[in-house]
Amino acid sequence: MNFKTLFHYISYLQYPLMLIGLYFAFKPYFLGIEQLRENPDLIFKNLNSLLIFMGLGVSFSSLQDTTKTQNKFSEKIWKNPKKGKLMIASISLMILFFLTFGLIGYYFAKVGVLKELSIGIIVLGLGMFGFLKAAIEMFENHRTDKK
Repeated sequence: MNFKTLFHYISYLQYPLMLIGLYFAFKPYFLGIEQLRENPDLIFKNLNSLLIFMGLGVSFSSLQDTTKTQNKFSEKIWKNPKKGKLMIASISLMILFFLTFGLIGYYFAKVGVLKELSIGIIVLGLGMFGFLKAAIEMFENHRTDKK
C-alpha cells in the first residue's frame, strides 16, 4: 500500500467527524426547553462544537484522491472550466469570510459566547484551506479544456 492510498483511506474519517458535528447541531433540540431557559449559552457552545468538528471533517476530506470524483455532480463541476473557476472562487471567498469574521470576533470580543464561536469559525476556515487545495487539484485533473 502506498502513501496516496493510505491517506485516501484516512480521508474517510471525515464522515464520522461530520456526524459528530451533526450531533452537536441537533443536541439543543433534544435538551428540553427548561434546560435551555436555565442556560441559554448551551446553544452557542454546541454551535461552537459543530463548527470545530465540521472544520476537522473538511480538513480530512482534503486527503482524498483528487484524480477521482465522488459523484456525477462534482464531475460536472470540475470538468467545466467556468463552473470549476466559480467553485474555486466561492471556496476562496468562504475562507476569507470565515477567517475575517473569526479573527475579528476573537480579538475584539471580550469574553463570552462570541469569543468561543470565533474559535469554531477559525477552525472551519483553516480546515477549508486544505479543501481549497484539493479543489484546485481536482479542477486541474478533470477540466476538459486542458486535455
